[in-house]
Amino acid sequence: MEKKNLDWENMGFSYMQTDKRYVANYKDGKWDDGALTDDANIVMNECAGVLQYAQTVFEGLKAYTTEDGHIVTFRPDLNASRMVDSAKRLEMPPFPEDRFVDAVEQVVKANAAYVPPYGSGATLYIRPYMFGINPVIGVKPADEYQFRIFTTPVGPYFKGGAKPITICVSDFDRAAPHGTGHIKAGLNYAMSLHAIVTAHANGFDENMYLDSATRTKVEETGGANFIFVTKDNKIVTPHSNTILPSITRRSIMYVAEHYLGLEVEERDVYFDEVKDFAECGLCGTAAVISPVGKIVNHGEEICMPSGMEKMGPTTQKLYDTLTGIQMGHIEAPEGWIKVIE
Repeated sequence: MEKKNLDWENMGFSYMQTDKRYVANYKDGKWDDGALTDDANIVMNECAGVLQYAQTVFEGLKAYTTEDGHIVTFRPDLNASRMVDSAKRLEMPPFPEDRFVDAVEQVVKANAAYVPPYGSGATLYIRPYMFGINPVIGVKPADEYQFRIFTTPVGPYFKGGAKPITICVSDFDRAAPHGTGHIKAGLNYAMSLHAIVTAHANGFDENMYLDSATRTKVEETGGANFIFVTKDNKIVTPHSNTILPSITRRSIMYVAEHYLGLEVEERDVYFDEVKDFAECGLCGTAAVISPVGKIVNHGEEICMPSGMEKMGPTTQKLYDTLTGIQMGHIEAPEGWIKVIE
């Protein structure tokens, strides 16, 4: 497959339309067979459920070229499973997990020319999503849904290396107890937009959200989970029923324990103890790990010992090991890598 003539090394993290996308429709209690289409546009009624009551969920994963030339994706079965959980919480019909993985494979194959070459630092971002499409004026679930997947090539999240960022403790709450913080719903991200714009206006890169019930425990940012490294090299991540279970975080914790021989712990992380950690990072699909150098709480600065120049040494090992697995340099645990072609 001949690649598109694109400036892969200088590509940004933004949308670029590719050739094909996958579409399946749910009507009369069942999903149709689904198919690839050239049409990137969606036509819906002005009263569609998604437009009135934000009934939509989504996922995000990547395809990339390994050193030996294969196009692969990373743990798409976990994205499929998480989307089922998200759909159930919003009273949407789950898209079957096996069909989700198959649809990802179809879309990536159809857009193989847009999968960046190995070594470019770029990847093909894959966005599965589902929404209520029939008219809904009373507050209730839609009756008809559309499941779609599009792809777009994106550049590396960090150009020139991952420099530690500065974050602030947010005055806003991300999710309520027993709410929807644990699912990947569009509504969660909509409500975080004002908070992140406010953070940027105040000179910060991201927010640290605390639990809304007590405002004493670390939860997550608007789009990533936290990992911390203790001074005795233990990996700690917050446990909460109101944060999104990150596939990247889950993979990092496995890598820490089984590849690097580190002790790992998922537990309540109180904000008061953040000053005692040696390293801090944000983990997610886009950047894998974003190092945090400074945390500001209403003027009070917590400077991580790892500094503002580069990733801390343990965070760097975690990053190098996980990306090494993804790129084929390091043998992956069984089932982690889905070879497309």
